[in-house]
Amino acid sequence: MLDTQLKQQLSSYLTLLENNIVISLSLGDDNSSKEMKKFIGEVSETSPKISIKEEKLEYTPSFAINTEYSSSGIVFAGIPLGHEFESFVLALLQVGGRAPKIDDNLKKRIQAIDKPLHFEVFASLTCHNCPDVVQALNIMSVLNPNISNTMIEGGTFKNLVSERSILAVPAIFLNKEEFFNGKISLEKIVDLVSDKKDMLSYGVFDSLIIGGGPAAMMAAIYLARKGIKTGLLSDNFGGQVKDTAEVNNILGIPSIEGPEFMKQAKAHVLNYPVEIIAGYRATNIQRTNNIIAVRLENDQILHAKTVILSLGAKWKQLGIPGEKEYLKKGIAYCVHCDGPLFKDKNVAVIGGGNSGVESAIDLARIAKKVTLIEFMPRLAADQILQNHLKQLPNVEIITNVLTKRLYGDKTLKHIEFENRNNHKLSSRDIDGCFIQAGLVPSTEWLKDTIHLNSRGEIITDKQGATSLQGVFAAGDCTDSAFKQIIIASGSGATAALGAFNYLIRE
Repeated sequence: MLDTQLKQQLSSYLTLLENNIVISLSLGDDNSSKEMKKFIGEVSETSPKISIKEEKLEYTPSFAINTEYSSSGIVFAGIPLGHEFESFVLALLQVGGRAPKIDDNLKKRIQAIDKPLHFEVFASLTCHNCPDVVQALNIMSVLNPNISNTMIEGGTFKNLVSERSILAVPAIFLNKEEFFNGKISLEKIVDLVSDKKDMLSYGVFDSLIIGGGPAAMMAAIYLARKGIKTGLLSDNFGGQVKDTAEVNNILGIPSIEGPEFMKQAKAHVLNYPVEIIAGYRATNIQRTNNIIAVRLENDQILHAKTVILSLGAKWKQLGIPGEKEYLKKGIAYCVHCDGPLFKDKNVAVIGGGNSGVESAIDLARIAKKVTLIEFMPRLAADQILQNHLKQLPNVEIITNVLTKRLYGDKTLKHIEFENRNNHKLSSRDIDGCFIQAGLVPSTEWLKDTIHLNSRGEIITDKQGATSLQGVFAAGDCTDSAFKQIIIASGSGATAALGAFNYLIRE
């Protein structure tokens, strides 16, 4: 199951093991169990410090990663390939004695939890967001014997997915009860399960960057290289790029997956003395006596002489009945994450641009039928994508219609739309709907303090300055003409240089 190159890479990583590892296998007579036994056998061949035994665990097939003398609480129910292979390797290393790389204050908070917490994370191997959650909970398990975590691969445990009505991943359960659905940071998980404690005092930053995408990271690098005190506040490192399957328009990088690109970008930032404040969202910004105060959702306040807003954008909502009610109960936005949950089912895609058509093409390989719905009389996607789409036998294309509502019972079952010419109502029976209607800037909380245009974008000058003195902006949240990774990165550099020029003059 592991090719030669992957085995060599794994063998190299596992030389870092400090403790002997025991992998406990829970197997049955099914094909999935046979594949798991083969997978673990190949893994054990890459290090003399790994041994295997068989024992009965809660789920079959599954395996636990422990040391010779203690249980880590980490279990993988399903084979962790795809995006979860990294979670598996990190679990081996951390159980094997390599300390997780997290803030000391956060580590102490995790170790102080004195109640039993058993997490289960339902994941898809094609989901870009799932590994972050799995890895966060695995870290908690390694650091505290009261905590355990089981990654459950949805494709292997379809009946369990259906039983718990899971229609979006990552889906997190705590002690068998629903805990959280969607991406969540380690910091926020700890906030939810332990007593919140005051954030460490960071003093006054020369520049505080708010955001976690290409613009934010590039700004951080430029400022840190100037030798000034720089902070980076983000509740979602990677931003939209982490939801991008492939990036192939960056000079010098012919092709790279979006999550991997952002992982490398974050590692680049960490080469510099940038204070990372992860897992928190800003809710207000004010300037008083030449200092800018940024209030966070937990009511803590950060202070800085300059601020760079690199807030990115988020999926546009349609504002129709059923959209909020059935979110994560059939309505989703990320095909790569949630698409596999709709294997052999009927799904709809709303949006005829590149994102919508690409999503429909992707889903056509998995779903029984895909219905693409577009408001305009014709699709707006590139012609090459349209040609590909129209060749697929299980895709229905409906244009010039207004989506009226999404409805069902406990989960989504139907979509209703109106013909814009004759106003005739029609509907389709669906199990899922992926909304691909474009993006809107994440600037709602700024509307009373900073000038925005009619689209909610931050208005900036040629140095990235906004209407609030000392505050700059960059990336897709601004009124830039084009929204591209490389353009966002460049605007991050511009805003950083603008902020630095402001500092040396003020």
